[in-house]
Formats: sequence, structure tokens, C-alpha cells
Amino acid sequence: MKAALLSLALLGGQSIMTASDRMPTLNVDALCKARSADDKLMKLPEVRSVADCVHDETDAKQALSSKAWADAEKSIRDRCAREIAELGTRSYLDLLICIQMPQGLKSQAPDTSTSGKKRKAN
Repeated sequence: MKAALLSLALLGGQSIMTASDRMPTLNVDALCKARSADDKLMKLPEVRSVADCVHDETDAKQALSSKAWADAEKSIRDRCAREIAELGTRSYLDLLICIQMPQGLKSQAPDTSTSGKKRKAN
């Protein structure tokens, strides 16, 4: 319980923009420090160092800002920005996955444009 409250205290002051035209601005240092503090409070082994967490979040932010955010549909950007704000995860990695998931589902969908149709021989 203390860990959850600490996370909320550290992350709760961040502002999340819900306007889908601009990518949300997140405090990566606070996020990574809060995750590390949560692990310590719960006496869990540290899975990733704060520096590794910051590096991963920075890479995800770069991927979002370079192409993924602009290429995503407005409805997807709105939903993802809203979800990270509501769930309190406030992570660029979570945001990137949320943005990429619908695109991955589209690419895995079977091509039904010719299914059930037979070609006529000339």
C-alpha cells in the first residue's frame, strides 16, 4: 500500500496532455525512481536499474516522437493518452505499445480480399 501511495505521490504531479496532436510529456526520471522505490519497499529484487529504465523510456519516447505518434490515427492517440493518464502508468513504453498494438493487429489479420473467390481460367 505504501508503495502505491509513493508512486502516486511521485507521479501524480505530472501533467498529461489529452490533446492527441501533441504527444504527452512524461517525467521519466520520476517514473523510474518510483518503480525502483516500489521494488525496494516491497523487498523485490531490482529488475532494472534506474539508469536502464531511463534509457528504455528515452528510447521509447524517441520512437514515438520520430514517427509512431504522428502515424497513429487520432482516435488511437486519444485512447492511449487517456489510458496512461487513467491507469497511472505514465510510461513511454506503455504508450508506444498502445500506439503500435492496433497496427500489429492489422498486419496479422488474414487477407480476405480474395477468399472464397475462384479465378476463371482464360
